[in-house]
Amino acid sequence: MGYPRQPNPRDYPGVVTTLVAILVVLLPGGFTFSVYKHLNAPDPNTAVALPTTDPTPEPAQPSPSENGRAGSPIADDEFGDWDFRLGSVAFKAERVGGWTYDSCAPVDRQGVLAKNTCERAVQLAYSAYRGHLTAVQVIMTFPTEKAAKATAKHLANSSRAVKWRRDKILGKYVYGKIRSGTIKRYVLLTVVTADKTAQAKATRFHHYLHTDHLNYFIFRDATVRG
Repeated sequence: MGYPRQPNPRDYPGVVTTLVAILVVLLPGGFTFSVYKHLNAPDPNTAVALPTTDPTPEPAQPSPSENGRAGSPIADDEFGDWDFRLGSVAFKAERVGGWTYDSCAPVDRQGVLAKNTCERAVQLAYSAYRGHLTAVQVIMTFPTEKAAKATAKHLANSSRAVKWRRDKILGKYVYGKIRSGTIKRYVLLTVVTADKTAQAKATRFHHYLHTDHLNYFIFRDATVRG
């Protein structure tokens, strides 16, 4: 799993086996409120989901020493290129963009995130199979698990509550779906598009990328032992 600055699983004896077991068990159904939605063809007049009428806030710049530490604010540079292996399953994707926001306002389309006291957001963009598949992820953090679950429940019915970078997906695609889910105080929305060349690989890629990044938060906020 390719995460620079992520907590090292070796720091947690006995937890690695548990994580693999959790991943295998949860892959068929995903995490709480995890759902797929078909992605509508992008409107040519709204190619970028973040409004162009208002300037996009400058991403926060956390100290590098904070990144990936238990209890620290999430930051996009916790996530690098995605290099995933589990048994015979292997996926790779290049990170082509990352944005960290010190509030959720830049990704809040309908006020749902504000209503549920969303605290901070990260957005990531990936490219795989020589650009034939793209992925955008929005990770949101909440003060409580209850608030995160309430948001995930809303997203299960409508993903339009979250803005995401439409300029980072394919303009034309045959596979276009959104998966959302929650774990602990985090909500993750993953958008994947693929053309005919990568269509056959898109469903599994989408599933593993989404679940793998949710699994990351099992370790992230664990107490680091010296």
